Amino acid sequence: MRQIVLDTETTGLSTGHGHRIIEIGCLELVNRRLTGREFHRFLNPERDIDEGAERVHGISRESLETEPRFGDIADEFLGFIKDAELVIHNADFDVGFLEYELGLIKHSKPSITDHAQVLDTLKIAREMHPGQRNSLDALCKRYEVDASKRDVHGALIDAELLARVYLAMTGGQTALSLDGIVAGADRRQGVATEARAARSDLDLVVIRASDDENAAHEALLEKLRDAGDCVWDRIEGANTAAK
Repeated sequence: MRQIVLDTETTGLSTGHGHRIIEIGCLELVNRRLTGREFHRFLNPERDIDEGAERVHGISRESLETEPRFGDIADEFLGFIKDAELVIHNADFDVGFLEYELGLIKHSKPSITDHAQVLDTLKIAREMHPGQRNSLDALCKRYEVDASKRDVHGALIDAELLARVYLAMTGGQTALSLDGIVAGADRRQGVATEARAARSDLDLVVIRASDDENAAHEALLEKLRDAGDCVWDRIEGANTAAK
């Protein structure tokens, strides 16, 4: 299963006031593991950035003057997310901005769902933790995902944190191998920690060994016993004594 963990930074809070995307960060997961593939772009919004927004992400308009416009990277971005499932925290916000940008360039398919499915981790978090704070920061604390190296919000940084939180919420996996992933000049890499979410709603399938497989296992153990010490016997003995 191919998933794209996605985050954006913007000039402000509402497309109704003409605000634009200034950063897109995406990380690829395949079968719940990071592949090392990513899509990361800073964008020239061709407008001013609200003071409040700049305090959150630390990106100034001046720093974006030489960056491409959304229309310049739209096809590359859509190609990267094509036929994947987008994992987004508060998806309505990011999808709304992406569709606004596609509308501005008069793209023939301005709806994100024409290109990919969307999974909103905020909705998952609210179902799992009703009545609690479910911001990305709050979830990082709840699932022991280290966000201490993030001084300001950034699309790629937040996408990495969201990947860890998402895996913890949906199956307990947060220890991701990130060695060798080149993330761009402004990326700050956090330290992976292990956390396991308590899930009572998972319908886990247990596949037990067949008689033939058990027989083959016992035959192998006999060979090990004939050759000397069989570690498996010591493990089984310790388990029996602990009961």
